[in-house]
Amino acid sequence: MSTPQDDNEISAVTAAQVTRIADHGIYASPTELDPAAVNLAQALVATLRGRAERPLLTPELQQLTDQVRARAEIDLPRIAVDGDVSLSAFTIRLHGDEPRPVVIVPAGWTPLGWTIFAYAYLQLARRGYHVLAYTPRGIGQTFRLPGGYHDAFFTSGGTIDVAGPLDWADGSAVIDYAQQHLAPSRIAFLGESYGSGISQLVAAHDPAARVDAVVALSTWGDLATSLYDNGTRHLKAVEALVALTGGPEERKFDPATRQLLADFRAGQNLDDVVRWGSDRAPASYADQTNARGVPTFFSNAWHETLFPVNQVVDHFERLTVPKHLNLWIGDHAAPEGAGLTVPFSGPNQPVEEAFAWLDHHVLGASNGVPEWPVVNSQIMFTYETRTDPETGKTVITEPAVREPHGSWAEVTTSTERWYLTSVGSDSRDGGLAAEEETGWKREFTAGRITDATAVDALVTTGQAEWRGDPKTYPTGKFDRQHLAVWTSAPLQAGANGTGRRVRGVPELTLTVRSTAESTTLVAYLFDVGPDDTARIITHEPLTLEDLTPGQDRTATWRLQGAGYDVAAGHRLMLVVNSKDQLYSDALTDAGADSSTTTIVSPDGGAAHLTLPLG
Repeated sequence: MSTPQDDNEISAVTAAQVTRIADHGIYASPTELDPAAVNLAQALVATLRGRAERPLLTPELQQLTDQVRARAEIDLPRIAVDGDVSLSAFTIRLHGDEPRPVVIVPAGWTPLGWTIFAYAYLQLARRGYHVLAYTPRGIGQTFRLPGGYHDAFFTSGGTIDVAGPLDWADGSAVIDYAQQHLAPSRIAFLGESYGSGISQLVAAHDPAARVDAVVALSTWGDLATSLYDNGTRHLKAVEALVALTGGPEERKFDPATRQLLADFRAGQNLDDVVRWGSDRAPASYADQTNARGVPTFFSNAWHETLFPVNQVVDHFERLTVPKHLNLWIGDHAAPEGAGLTVPFSGPNQPVEEAFAWLDHHVLGASNGVPEWPVVNSQIMFTYETRTDPETGKTVITEPAVREPHGSWAEVTTSTERWYLTSVGSDSRDGGLAAEEETGWKREFTAGRITDATAVDALVTTGQAEWRGDPKTYPTGKFDRQHLAVWTSAPLQAGANGTGRRVRGVPELTLTVRSTAESTTLVAYLFDVGPDDTARIITHEPLTLEDLTPGQDRTATWRLQGAGYDVAAGHRLMLVVNSKDQLYSDALTDAGADSSTTTIVSPDGGAAHLTLPLG
């Protein structure tokens, strides 16, 4: 939206719009919310405010809205925090004197602020909670108009602190407001994306330790490694986030943050970037969370491109509080976003389980939550699908298999080593084999984007995965001039009927030499079918600096965690190139067009992939 929308201009929500959001998620692109999701949120809020001059909702949504309005008082306050800053908020206060808990919901990093998940607030109220949703400082639509700027009513004042100390203090001020106006019996925080990190950080820092439970959806543990890891900047993620604030960068960020963003883009002063990100990492305050014993529910996705899965798992493992981790197929917000926005024809497990966590830890419901497995993972891509003959869409007929575990450590039960060899099943490629082979080398020209990529686009490629349509890769199109490939023989069926059950974090060891003083390697692990079409299992970049051209450097790095069944008869394929659209790369940083990367397997240091199995 380019201008503020008048309530009278909102379109009536149709059943087709609701179905669209449920099927496709809430994002139209990495930097744009789906117009159907925007319209639905606006229609719900206009109806709740009593500003709709005509019916805007489907019968189901209208009934839910009427039910909540009949048993609650709804308000849209501004909450004063520090100085002249106030936060846009939305409250549902249930009638009666019965003590009730409140769920506080900091909005995600979205130009619609708290409004986008209005449906979720109604669902929480129907379950028996007071609700207080708010837009974190600086977030929300800001429009440049003649003579200055105009903020939408759901936009909060101030500039974005990126989950820093000002946001922690704001969260405590919001708790103060809740206690004064809602008199809650207990206090929980629920957040998705940006709101999930703020939720964890407020729970760890509130001076009076008033947070009784947290739900963190599509969350992060370490913001520093989410943005910069293995010497490689996650440029596309930051680009998308800056584009989603709701206004111009010079308005949304203070000078210090703008300088930090400029340094990040330029690859300068990265130690300062890491310190800044670590200050905003829930993982940095795990000891405080543990001391407070805050029950914390995590939800993330295997192919998460904004907050990769490993840093969430590492944080989760350090926590000793009551905790639970769900890992789903897809990417950022794909599992939970639609379920927080629209009703589904059937149960929406990512959201229903999050609500059940609150019901037990805050409402005191006896609903089996203490008996849940600590970790519950969907396995890619074990769902059954069919093609709808009328629409041509892929439809999931059976949900993906989920595997329960008592801890993350139980996910991997063994490992096996695959050695990179000189010759594979395709004469153009190397192989993956059980016996080591040294003395070979493979080289490629670095500096080119290839068809071996992590995703077509942030978020939306993962939304398609979530609905049963994962990206496929014609491996014959991989340009061997600009990448190197190693492929296994067809896998034999094991006792469990699959070729391999990948469970956990793969690790890759390579020896590299380059004609440049720095080089980027992006490793991808694929599942290749008999027709030479592949699906991605996992990937991860690594940038090596201070190389001596022509001399060897050995490196070991972790790929992102995966839960993936490779079918019998399929092959494993490891691809290494030098460039992916998601990340910075050494050649671009150096202002160079190309270099030659050579991968070798020296005596005493055979190149190998360590595959986790379960």
